[in-house]
Amino acid sequence: MEYRQFSDTYIVRLDPGEDIVEQLARLAKDEGLCLAEINGLGAVDDFTVGVFDRNEKRFVPNRFRGAYEIVSLHGTITDGPYLHLHMSAGDGDGNVRGGHLTHARISVTAEIVVRVIEGRVGRYFDGAQGLNVMTFD
Repeated sequence: MEYRQFSDTYIVRLDPGEDIVEQLARLAKDEGLCLAEINGLGAVDDFTVGVFDRNEKRFVPNRFRGAYEIVSLHGTITDGPYLHLHMSAGDGDGNVRGGHLTHARISVTAEIVVRVIEGRVGRYFDGAQGLNVMTFD
């Protein structure tokens, strides 16, 4: 991972073999990010996205392997740091898969924009929902 900061924004490049979630968590920790929004694109060859099952209160993962282009990568960083990311990726036939991102290995490159927002937002576990939700202190 290489990145540069320009004002309130980090421009990030990921290289083959790097994991999006791991690298963004590292950036957030190293730079002390408490609140930010994430947008990006690139290419992956192994990723896991999930959908939250409200009845079972758990994410149901789906893993995909092969040549995929990231159609959309977006999310937030909140205090912790805590990453909440969603990603959609398309295959060579134009089929798109997506959901809550837990893992994505870069195959070629990724270009990610992390815009810092002034302020601080935390998280707490809401047992009724079964999720970590934002809290505004």
